Amino acid sequence: MPGDHLARSRRATERKGDVRERAILDTCEALLARKGYDAMTVGDIAQGAGITRGALYFYFGSKQEVVTALVARTVEHLWERSRVAAQADEPRQAIAAAMERTVELWNEHGLVMRTAIDLSLTVPEIGELWSRTADLFITAITAVLERAGIQPGTEPEQASAMARALCWMIERTFYHASQESRENLQKASSTCEHIWLVSAGLTT
Repeated sequence: MPGDHLARSRRATERKGDVRERAILDTCEALLARKGYDAMTVGDIAQGAGITRGALYFYFGSKQEVVTALVARTVEHLWERSRVAAQADEPRQAIAAAMERTVELWNEHGLVMRTAIDLSLTVPEIGELWSRTADLFITAITAVLERAGIQPGTEPEQASAMARALCWMIERTFYHASQESRENLQKASSTCEHIWLVSAGLTT
């Protein structure tokens, strides 16, 4: 029937669009490693993705939009990997699992994460995206601290304030360590995990 044909055609188009968008984002990530954000052009991205500049503009309006979408995809993976781990009942296990998942993603996509941090002050969309992601992690860290017996609240010694400081400490520590080596990133993660455990009163 004509309707069935149109539905199949639409699904095929959507699948093709998904593949093209993924190719654009994958190319963008590779170009960040080779050229960096400033030197990379829309033409470079289109060429690497095997499409014309005009076709790329069907999906994204600028290089900045491509990078924003790449950051969004990456932080979504980060949150999905860490969310369930952070919700584990036993705080020690939750902390260990959340840090392990975070290390995995920084090893795989550290350059994207660093680019997000670098651009978060000058690109409002990326800044908002990164801030929302941080808020999700602060909420998760707060829940772990409260389960460990830290008093709820926003005073300096209470769970919410401690979680905010821990979140930004982890971000900055991973930012620097990921530029050095996988070994240093793992060591940095172990240090952050230890500090989180100390903060939760779980080292005795």
